[in-house]
Amino acid sequence: MGNCLTCCKEPTSTAPDSNNPNCHKEDMSEVRLYPAPSHVPASTSPPPETILSNGNHLIAGGVATSESASAASTRLCAAVHQQQLGNVRGRQSKSAPAMGASDSKPSDNKLNALFETYKDDAEDSILAEGIEQLCKDLQVCPDDFKILVLAWKLNAEQMCRFTRSEFVGGLRDIRADSTKAIQVRLPEVIAELERNDEHFKDLYRFSFRFGLDSVSGQRILPTDMATVLWRLVFTIREPPILARWLNFLDTHQSIRGIPRDTWNMFLNFSEAVGDDLSCYDDNEAWPSLFDDFVEYENDQANQNITKDKDRDGRRIGQD
Repeated sequence: MGNCLTCCKEPTSTAPDSNNPNCHKEDMSEVRLYPAPSHVPASTSPPPETILSNGNHLIAGGVATSESASAASTRLCAAVHQQQLGNVRGRQSKSAPAMGASDSKPSDNKLNALFETYKDDAEDSILAEGIEQLCKDLQVCPDDFKILVLAWKLNAEQMCRFTRSEFVGGLRDIRADSTKAIQVRLPEVIAELERNDEHFKDLYRFSFRFGLDSVSGQRILPTDMATVLWRLVFTIREPPILARWLNFLDTHQSIRGIPRDTWNMFLNFSEAVGDDLSCYDDNEAWPSLFDDFVEYENDQANQNITKDKDRDGRRIGQD
């Protein structure tokens, strides 16, 4: 995903939009897939956690290296707070065409008209400002799972950017020619993801590519971005070990990046090890990071057992 020229820091507040019933508080909402609502004030300090930001870690020679939190946050959030709606290059807010959902194939004329509603003035793409407005019209928060699903259905190559071919082609495939139709179709797509393993795997693999900075040729996903992407994509079908896995990554700051193979195999790994890692076989060809995770979890479990024994011993001695 290329850098969004109008991206900026996200506010640390996770308070939901009072005008949007679908917005909700989440830890990951500190960094958004797409622009934050423009009425939210900008924070003067970088957020404590940055996700979906390819700026946090650059890849040099295949190795992830740290970058400033300020630079990192520019890729994840839109700088719409720097501008007041209605005062951006003298552009007036547009309204999406009032078309409804239909089982018939949408016409290209309607799809292109909808695209024109949100496209940038200087470029034939929907950028940060247009995506913010699209989220508002869909009544969906920019960090909602539905927005990731929409990007997947559009097969978007970059964050904060929908090209005309992506937008028109993707909406044609889901038979939606208006915001109302998109609102109807997205829950249907999500229901299908819950039922269909192959569709969910495709979304899962897409999420890795979506998190990369394709413009700079990035090939390894920064760990902090991978962490939030894991939280987001597992909004449905969450594996039992997810929380412990993310805690492991959070407590091992030396892990700077997640390669594609590790990302893809985590889905199989989470299904294979069960709830308590008891089914893990270190003789199988898992990435070494999974070995480290299981070893860490076993050490934590042994420490807890030792502490319990010490407490029991003290109680007996005291008695």
